[in-house]
Amino acid sequence: MSILQQELQLGAFTLRNRLVMAPLTRCRASEGRVPNDLMAEYYAQRASAGLILSEATSINPMGVGYPDTPGLWSDDQVEGWKKVTAAVHNEGGLILAQLWHVGRISDPSYLNGELPVAPSAIAPAGHVSLIRPEKPFVTPRALSVEDIKATTEDYRTAARNAKHAGFDGVELHGANGYLPEQFLHSSTNHRTDEYGGSIENRARFMLEALDALISVWGAEHVGLHLSPQGDAHDAGDSTPLETYSYLAEQCKQRGIAFIFLREDLKANKRLTPAIKQVFGKGIIANQELTKAQAENLIQTGTADAVSFGRLFIANPDLPERFAKDAPLNEPIPETFYAQGSEGYTDYPFLDNAACEI
Repeated sequence: MSILQQELQLGAFTLRNRLVMAPLTRCRASEGRVPNDLMAEYYAQRASAGLILSEATSINPMGVGYPDTPGLWSDDQVEGWKKVTAAVHNEGGLILAQLWHVGRISDPSYLNGELPVAPSAIAPAGHVSLIRPEKPFVTPRALSVEDIKATTEDYRTAARNAKHAGFDGVELHGANGYLPEQFLHSSTNHRTDEYGGSIENRARFMLEALDALISVWGAEHVGLHLSPQGDAHDAGDSTPLETYSYLAEQCKQRGIAFIFLREDLKANKRLTPAIKQVFGKGIIANQELTKAQAENLIQTGTADAVSFGRLFIANPDLPERFAKDAPLNEPIPETFYAQGSEGYTDYPFLDNAACEI
């Protein structure tokens, strides 16, 4: 039996296999950013994953930056997510809510005309996702200390809502150039108060948000999502090894369930081994892995579990396909952010694919 099929304990979570479904923005939520029956079907199809991390889910209306992504701030959203979690649990799966605030990676068109918010008033390079014709990012408004405290409370409220919605736990989205990473990185945080300057100060917001989640769930039900290469949305830090080693030590002290690391195996200076050394057990590796690479990461002790995104999009029964070395469906990128079931819930399972031959 492949090591990928072995059971694993991560904090309070008992994974039936070591294959984690990555958080995947699919833009299928209904009006009001409410999860719906189609989303429940999609997640239930993939419940054989050892653990499902939900698509990134905004903690408040100022945290959105894409069309038709779900939230966790309203009663209607909680009721919508109940359908999803019940569907996953009915299939024997585990699902965590990934809690999200995009910060400066947004646009007034998503925010009722308001400016996006960030640690510092620095516009990111690039263009707003999924807006056509292309539109450059605007310069965000720097958050006040009072704003920061209020945002931390919104994380706490979203964590409570995730519990009411039936999730098994939560993951803080601290990666991909979004708000917590904007605070963490020296290139995006030019503050001179207690939230800027030193590594300890720049990590403060992310850790306070993490503590808010822990206050609701307990550390053993909480994970943290990181991208230590700073390779998304014009992010980047001047001392990544020191910054992420400090963060890993703080996570270890808190006793959270896991750290999820999106990091390319070909990266020049990979930080996953160093983070693993500091944090210990509970590392989930991710970034365009093959089955063989995934097995090697676990066998060598670099990671404890592995995560797949596009392969789970195209293969709802990915654990079974890996177990049987069966052929894989190819993802259809043009439907990743489309509407409806096409390229969402219509990828064939192994049994269906056999019937079609």
